Amino acid sequence: MKRHKFYLFIFLISIVFISCTKVIDLKLGNNSGQLVIEGNITNVTGPQYIKLSQNVPFTSTNTYPPVTGATVYVTDNTGIKYVFTEQPEGTYLVVGLTGVAGTTYKMTVVTNGITYTASSLMPAQVSLDSITSSENEFSSNKNLRQITVHFQDPAGVANQYRFVMTVNGLQTNDIFVINDEFFDGRYVDYDLIGNGINVHPGDIVTVEMQCIDKPIYTYWFTLMQQADGGAGGVAPSNPPTNISPASLGYFSAHTTQSITLLVK
Repeated sequence: MKRHKFYLFIFLISIVFISCTKVIDLKLGNNSGQLVIEGNITNVTGPQYIKLSQNVPFTSTNTYPPVTGATVYVTDNTGIKYVFTEQPEGTYLVVGLTGVAGTTYKMTVVTNGITYTASSLMPAQVSLDSITSSENEFSSNKNLRQITVHFQDPAGVANQYRFVMTVNGLQTNDIFVINDEFFDGRYVDYDLIGNGINVHPGDIVTVEMQCIDKPIYTYWFTLMQQADGGAGGVAPSNPPTNISPASLGYFSAHTTQSITLLVK
């Protein structure tokens, strides 16, 4: 089966994609006090989390005050309702909810007399085969390594992926998100190349692969277009959200899997 090497092609793909997609005008304002929602439902057994906070001015530090006392729940498309409890402040969680691929989840948040809702469809999981390290071809420092993820994209199905990388327990600041428009049905070798990522022999690297739906792909792809996308779910701009009425943040139902590698 023909493999699709993605590290040189990704830049061209991004340019083509951007040229064919309406440019979103991101306002880098200095507003504060807006609600920020970071909601995730995954297919992993364990607590599911929705975090509520308020944004701060762009010129301030990235410390977001928690929003307490909200009513938070999620319903699935069979009508089952999962009520979230707050612990600690601003973090709402539920146990007993394990996301199922093909299920649509609807989040409801009620705070300050306003009801916010968002829906997300959990896609089928695509297996992450492996991650490898190799000499960084884009650096003159021969001691630097680049990380590559390897997986088989299913043919005939629109898939969107997000990758989250941590090095020695610290999440990198870069956003990695792709869709299969240019490699549908192929085996993919995708290099995680970003700004300021320094991986050396002896480092411990973990890569999480998320299969995400299209609105969440649009959210992360928009952040990726910015010069400095943050490692968390919130940036000082306001990318397109699936939350209504519009607020900062997102609600994502996605599959997740991780592989850890000792870099050589």
